[in-house]
Amino acid sequence: MTSTPSGLPQQEPPLCLAPLPDMDAATFDIPAGACDTHAHVIATDATAYPLVPERSYTPPPASESAYLAMLKQTGMSRGVLVQISVYGTDNRYMLEVLRRHPDQLRGIGVVAPTVTDAELEAMHAAGVRGLRINVLFGGGIGFDAMETLAHRIADFGWHMQFLLDARQLPELLPRMRKLPVPGVVDHMGHMPVAEGIHSAGFQALQHLVQDHGWWVKLSGAYRISERFDDFSDVVPWAQALIDTAPDRMLWGSDWPHVHLTRMVNTGRLRNQLALWAPDADIRHRILVSNPERLYGFAPSK
Repeated sequence: MTSTPSGLPQQEPPLCLAPLPDMDAATFDIPAGACDTHAHVIATDATAYPLVPERSYTPPPASESAYLAMLKQTGMSRGVLVQISVYGTDNRYMLEVLRRHPDQLRGIGVVAPTVTDAELEAMHAAGVRGLRINVLFGGGIGFDAMETLAHRIADFGWHMQFLLDARQLPELLPRMRKLPVPGVVDHMGHMPVAEGIHSAGFQALQHLVQDHGWWVKLSGAYRISERFDDFSDVVPWAQALIDTAPDRMLWGSDWPHVHLTRMVNTGRLRNQLALWAPDADIRHRILVSNPERLYGFAPSK
């Protein structure tokens, strides 16, 4: 236990559960070139890659090899790694993994507004294609930086990715509409589906997708659902987003599923896509064509 500046004891961030080693088999044909657009890696060596003290949780390792095994087990040919909040702006481990798999992987980084052009150029060469704003977990970069960072990355053709609660969007819309790059919203807006698709937050999310060319990650159903573990209440929510713009929807596992009290089955999460998008052509767009376009993967054969 550490101490606060006042000398009072500070609780250690809670430990996370480890992902399940087994997962359900696919219930639909997974196309060649399918991409899991949202996962994280966490090094086994906590000394070489220290976690930031302001983190909201402490995850177990989720190594490069375990991540690649998960992609293979879920039938994914490609992946997008997102810099995890527990590392703050220290992107080293993610970048090292990206550099070892230039054809298979892309990344989303987390940087301070003071990042240098040389650092951004090196990240681009490693496969980074966007920067993340995260206001839900400690260790992230907040809304104050989004305009500065968006202008810094515009010439790279990158995008801004947002981990937020979509109930915050109505107030943020005037700023977000002016950003010089597209946005990607994590976890279908990360707001409870009980709010409904007619809520102001969901309507604002649809507006950004429909009228401003934004994207949404069909991920993290367990973060917005009240029905563990089939998450059936997410079906109309996901379908409404897909109907809004099937060409700007992405799928992600959110592996290794950090900060949960009950661990989820990664294969079962993937299989939800068959319920959300029963049409095979739309699933192909979500899994293959859309990520190719956004992240710059080579066209699948």
